[in-house]
Amino acid sequence: MNILQQIKQYKLGEVQARKGLYPTKLLEQSPYFNSDCVSMKKYISDPGRSGIIAEFKRKSPSKGDINKYANVQEVTLGYMQAGAAALSILTDEHFFGAQKGDLQIARKFNYCPILQKDFIVDEYQIIEAKSMGSDVILLIAKMLLATEIKSFSEVAKSLGMEVFLEFHNEQEIQENSHANFDLAGINNRNLDSFEVDIDNSIRLASLLPQDTLRIAESGLESVETIRLLKENGFHGFLIGEYFMRNSHPAAKCKEFIKMINHAY
Repeated sequence: MNILQQIKQYKLGEVQARKGLYPTKLLEQSPYFNSDCVSMKKYISDPGRSGIIAEFKRKSPSKGDINKYANVQEVTLGYMQAGAAALSILTDEHFFGAQKGDLQIARKFNYCPILQKDFIVDEYQIIEAKSMGSDVILLIAKMLLATEIKSFSEVAKSLGMEVFLEFHNEQEIQENSHANFDLAGINNRNLDSFEVDIDNSIRLASLLPQDTLRIAESGLESVETIRLLKENGFHGFLIGEYFMRNSHPAAKCKEFIKMINHAY
């Protein structure tokens, strides 16, 4: 099994356990559940913003610990003060080292779009994401059927949330050409080999409808790469490890955004 298959198998069991501990009716009592969402699509489309979706994560399956003791309040506040357009918060504890409450803390201290970065395999997780204060959910085409993407998107939309649909290959784009999503993530990393290929991402992005809001993910570490992606129709850039492996992630984010601004 590749890493996504392993994660999906684990998640299915994890979700069943959580359903017993935190019933849907309990989640719906969260103060965030009925609050209005902040539109990531609007923030990323705004030419006055950086387009950077700054990610908070402590570890990854491929790299192990990245910044194990990072403080979510300090880092996310710093990201937004540095000029990030939005936040991405990992909420998976088993594979990515998230701590319970990370997203809620980020939500409490930041008024901006927040993407809940997790592996959704059940609509229960979407209700859970809304109860945490998330504005956007991630759906990964590689690990879901087109019918699941359709039904999960409908649940998210009914809650006022936006859908970030992530693609890895041409087949996934073809199978989901009529899916109801707001942002299309093109992951530069091959999840079988973990190699990063920017050129392949550019090719995949060209297969999407012209008006699709394109977000590049993984391996974004240079102004030159951002420039190339912008020239090929990308609007947003999700960056996590490059910032988080620094002892001061927000400072690294500020430096990077400053370099981008000077380049244009």
